Amino acid sequence: MGELIWAGVLMGLGGTMAMDIWAELLARGFGQPRPNWGNVGRWSAQVPRGRVFHNDIAAVAPVAGEVGIGWAVHYGVGVLYGVIWAFLAGSAWLAAPTFLPVWLFALVTIAAGWFLLQPGMGLGWALSQTPNPWKGRAMGLVAHTVFGLGMYAVAVIG
Repeated sequence: MGELIWAGVLMGLGGTMAMDIWAELLARGFGQPRPNWGNVGRWSAQVPRGRVFHNDIAAVAPVAGEVGIGWAVHYGVGVLYGVIWAFLAGSAWLAAPTFLPVWLFALVTIAAGWFLLQPGMGLGWALSQTPNPWKGRAMGLVAHTVFGLGMYAVAVIG
């Protein structure tokens, strides 16, 4: 069991780091805005207070350390997904990892963003309240593909 947890932590960190590198490449190469982890931190700080859904998270009073909270939540969720995947896939997959199953898992994880985080921050279900929801959805699917690639790469190296 400890082996699965450790492998999952490493895969989650690797996948999340791959997403962050991808976001940085998009920002530097194409002017794509970087993720706003401050808003994620602000939203995350409201959840324990019983406020999950907001019309506009930017209109909510700032929270001390919200950027750090957002980054911690980002990496914490990535690690959680890695551990969940390690337990779902098991030792046999870790011994001989293949990309397709971890990629499908990584794509499924976007559901938490589409149906909890984004509507919680006032962006609508799957970004439906944004100016270009299909672009955001496509970018999210690509980012989660990169997450899956990062998890896979760590599994292959490990």
